[in-house]
Amino acid sequence: MFDLTGMNALVTGAAGGIGSAISRALAAQGARVALSGSNGAKLRAFRDELNESFAHHDHDGHVEITCDLSNTTQVEELVPAALDTLGKIDILVNNAGITRDNLAMRMKDEEWDAVIRINLESTFRLMRAVTRPMMKARFGRIITITSVVGATGNPGQMNYCAAKAGITGMTKSLAQEVASRGITANCVAPGFIRTPMTEVLTDDQKAAINGRIPMARMGEGDDIGAAAAYLASREAGYVTGQTLHVNGGMAMIS
Repeated sequence: MFDLTGMNALVTGAAGGIGSAISRALAAQGARVALSGSNGAKLRAFRDELNESFAHHDHDGHVEITCDLSNTTQVEELVPAALDTLGKIDILVNNAGITRDNLAMRMKDEEWDAVIRINLESTFRLMRAVTRPMMKARFGRIITITSVVGATGNPGQMNYCAAKAGITGMTKSLAQEVASRGITANCVAPGFIRTPMTEVLTDDQKAAINGRIPMARMGEGDDIGAAAAYLASREAGYVTGQTLHVNGGMAMIS
């Protein structure tokens, strides 16, 4: 089940907590992964780790492509660079994202702009760029990591929630445009996942969060990796325009 041998994936934010778990999950199923992010040294170290853990007789090894998603020129160059390196892209995982939290009345224009540019606009540009080669190949898997708060809202995150909800709408539109060509577009919406970002929370904050989750604990990166590996698979070919919520029951969204 879910064998990705012979498939190539491009993952953004690939060295982060959730991004690295997704990259490992895809590599473990046999995919060749192009790791993208803004920190070249971190990416190279992770690429070496992936090549040690998940070498595959089927391909020449995992690669890294540095890209600053706040830079439009670099975003526009990312998919062509990945195509040059990999030859084809079967799977695109838009995972990179930032937060610039503030209450609405205090939110600065630049806090709004930065989150929309990196979380929403760069995702649109990458989706647009992979669509043509995927249509030609008559196969593709476009997976975007959203968030539970894109569906529920969250105080202090108007910009982030707008971007995540916007991605859901974009995904549904794209799914309808490309479905007849064997391309699916879906979202994975994590709840609270244990990552370096959540490790800065105090024990009291963690306890308050766990109190809102029926499973009474945060999820792991691997939980999101497994969801992405499923949606990337040939078996998931009839699933499109959907959001897979992986949140321990914190929000039960139909």
